[in-house]
Amino acid sequence: MSPSERFSGREPMLIQAEEEYLECQEAGVWVRPLDSSSWLIRWISEITFIVRIVKIYGFVVSNKYGLDGNNTGSMMIEWSKEIKDKSKTYLYLSHRSRPLTTPSIYLGAVMSDRNEADTSCCASCGIAGVDDIKLKECTDCDLVRYCSDGCQMDHRPHHERACKKRAAELRDELLFKQPENTNFGDCPICMIPMPIVLSKSIMMDCCSKVICDGCDYANDLRLVGTLKQCPFCREFAPSSDEESYKQRMKRIKANDADAMRQEGSLNYRKGNYISALMWYNKAAELGDVDAHYKLASLYHEGQGVEKDREKKMYHMEVAAIDGHPNARFNLGCEEEESGNIERAVKHFTIAANLGHDESIKALMDNFKDGFVCKDDLAAALRAHQAAVDATKSPQRDAAEEYYRISRNGG
Repeated sequence: MSPSERFSGREPMLIQAEEEYLECQEAGVWVRPLDSSSWLIRWISEITFIVRIVKIYGFVVSNKYGLDGNNTGSMMIEWSKEIKDKSKTYLYLSHRSRPLTTPSIYLGAVMSDRNEADTSCCASCGIAGVDDIKLKECTDCDLVRYCSDGCQMDHRPHHERACKKRAAELRDELLFKQPENTNFGDCPICMIPMPIVLSKSIMMDCCSKVICDGCDYANDLRLVGTLKQCPFCREFAPSSDEESYKQRMKRIKANDADAMRQEGSLNYRKGNYISALMWYNKAAELGDVDAHYKLASLYHEGQGVEKDREKKMYHMEVAAIDGHPNARFNLGCEEEESGNIERAVKHFTIAANLGHDESIKALMDNFKDGFVCKDDLAAALRAHQAAVDATKSPQRDAAEEYYRISRNGG
C-alpha cells in the first residue's frame, strides 16, 4: 500500500504532509526525520509508556484512528488547548506492521516550524519544558534547549557542527546590523550628534564629559575676562597638570569609564603601553566602546602586549557593533585584504552611513572595480552626507573658523 493510500482521508496529516510526507523506514513505520538529530523520534518498548509520554509533553490524545494493538492502528496527538495557536503542528504514533512479542512504537513528528520543534523540549533527553521543568538555550546558539548541564554535555557531539554554524550566523547578523548612530553620541550641551573627528571635541577632566568645539567656543565667549569653567558642571578648569590629574583620579574612583580611557590615552602618548593597556582594559570592562578600539590597536601593533590577531578582531568587532566608524572601516580593510570583498563592502557601507569619509572613498574604489553597483553607491553617498550634515551647526562652524584662523597666526 502506498503512503498516499495508507493515509488517504486523514486531513490533519495532509495539511502539513504534502511535500514533507511521513516516510516509510520499514514496513508500516511512518516518520519524517526532521534533521540529522531526528528530534522527538523515540523508540518506545511498551505501549503503556504512551500515557507517560502524553503526560510529560502535555498533549491531548485523540483516538480518532484508534490504538487497538493491531499492526494497522495509529493515532494522532494534538497540541493542548493552551497552545492552540500551534494547531498546524502534529505528532503521530504508528505501529510497526510486523507483529512483535512486545509491541513497539515510533514517535515521529511533522512540524510547521523547525525552531518550535528544537526549542520546546530538551534536545538530548526529549523532556518538555512544562510546569517545573525549565529549559535553557544552548550557550552559543538558539537552535536547541536543554533541561540540564548534563544533557547539554551529552548532546554536544551531535550538536557541535550545527551550533558553530548557527553561532557564526548570529554573530554576522549582529555584526552587520546598521547602528542608529556612532558611539560618540550627542554633545551633552547642544544635543547635536558629535562629529566623528576627535579633534573637533574636547573632554573635560572635572566630569569626563566630551563637549563639541562649538559649545566649548561659545563657553569661552561667555566667560571672556573670567576664569574658565566647565560648560556642563560649572567646575573651574584645572590650573595645572597636577590638578587635572587629581580631577581625573576622582572620576576614576567613581568608576568612570571615560576617565579610565583618557588616563590610558595619556599613558599611551608617553610610551607607557603597559599602563595604557591596563586602563583600556578597565574601561572596556565597563562598556567603553573607544577603549575596545584602542585595545584592538595595541594587539595589532604589539604594544604592551604580544600581537594577537584573534583578540584584535574581537575588540574591533565589539567596537564596530556599537557604532565606532574607524573600527568598522578597519574591519572592511581586513576583509578586503583577505579577499572577502562582499563582507568588506558591507563594512564600508555601514561606516559610510555613519559619516566616515575614508569608507566612502573605499566604496568608490570598489565601484570602479565593479564590486559596488551604482544604486548602492548613490544610496551610501546620500546617507553619508545626511550623517555629516546632522553634525553641523552655526556655532560649530564659527568655532572651526576661529580655530583655523588661530592656527594660521591670525
